[in-house]
Amino acid sequence: MRGQDDALRRDRDDPGHRELFHIPPAEGGRYPVAAYLAGNSLGLQPKATRAGVLAELDAWATRGVAGHLDGEHPWLPYHEELREPAARLVGALPTETVVMNSLTVNLHLLMVSFYRPRGDRTRIVVEEGLFPSDSYAVRSQARFHGLDPDETVIRSVDIRETLAAYGDRTALVLLGGVDYRTGELRDIPGITALGQEAGAVVGWDLAHAAGNVPLRLHDWGVDFAAWCSYKYLNSGPGAVAGAFVHKRHTSSVTGGLPRFEGWWSTDPATRFRMEPVARPPATADAWQVSNPPILAMAPVRTSLSIFDTIGMEALRERSLRLTGYLMDLLDPRLVVTPREPGRRGCQVSVRVPDAAGLTKALRYNHGVVADEREPDIVRLAPVPLYSTYHDCWRAAEAVRAEVDQL
Repeated sequence: MRGQDDALRRDRDDPGHRELFHIPPAEGGRYPVAAYLAGNSLGLQPKATRAGVLAELDAWATRGVAGHLDGEHPWLPYHEELREPAARLVGALPTETVVMNSLTVNLHLLMVSFYRPRGDRTRIVVEEGLFPSDSYAVRSQARFHGLDPDETVIRSVDIRETLAAYGDRTALVLLGGVDYRTGELRDIPGITALGQEAGAVVGWDLAHAAGNVPLRLHDWGVDFAAWCSYKYLNSGPGAVAGAFVHKRHTSSVTGGLPRFEGWWSTDPATRFRMEPVARPPATADAWQVSNPPILAMAPVRTSLSIFDTIGMEALRERSLRLTGYLMDLLDPRLVVTPREPGRRGCQVSVRVPDAAGLTKALRYNHGVVADEREPDIVRLAPVPLYSTYHDCWRAAEAVRAEVDQL
């Protein structure tokens, strides 16, 4: 087995960007800082985040209401500063991208527009292991339309087989871009094309994909997508999320595409005329409802600047090197993540009898921070921005030591 010296040599040759982040102290083991491999659940805090938030607090303290129009980053157009870097992150046009709300709120706002059951075409196709909050969301959408969610929501093991059987009755396909349990990267362009050929709208939950794998939502023709910003995007717990609506839909906003509207859904040039009828722009901004929370958006702004500086392609390459190294160190009988580089993100999952027990032992006996999904999955995510080969080596050593005792 590769040893500690090999891991340290790899870190010297391929150091990543750990210096940009705060690394938590270890709660166990013999190392002073944690081997933090839980960025798929909550990313670490960039060192620049505090200054970004304090700058907005200072602006509020010194300018009051004038901060909406004055200062280095006026609040009125603040969300517009996030539009282009967010678009670059997910491979979209700026007009197709908006940073707003939280993930499930965005999915609901988008399904108002894109889940429109008619006649026999009412089904919503999701993956068998859909994340629970997404399941709650699609079932409640079916119920809202007067449909039985048990009949309407089709949980699929094989999307292609399901569409072959239900394609003419499917209104919406909604899937996770990366399987939150195994870390498997789905064929987003292929499944999108297949669903659309069947006559369905295809949307994606990119909570575990944004900031993890390169995306080209515009080129792939995805109808809509949403993602959170607190995992791989390192914007803090409950951070403001993002949404994508393809240009072919944003261009028809004024043509009657159903949406919920609010203060920020109208053209900013006419917003303060205080007119009773909204004038939605032909962009993803038309799906906004409320004015953005500036103090919560400041960390997103900091995070996106990091991704813009380093680039997703470079991060993806380092991600594959880290995950490949970690998978080589782990017992292959435990690993459930696909070994093929094109089929995984930066999460490596192992299956063990007692996932919660192993996660606790890793943390308090070895200073390795991972997380679990009951009953038998432990997730280890070497995030290319701040994780190291030594973190991976520590994790593999700890897993082996604890599993040998089970």
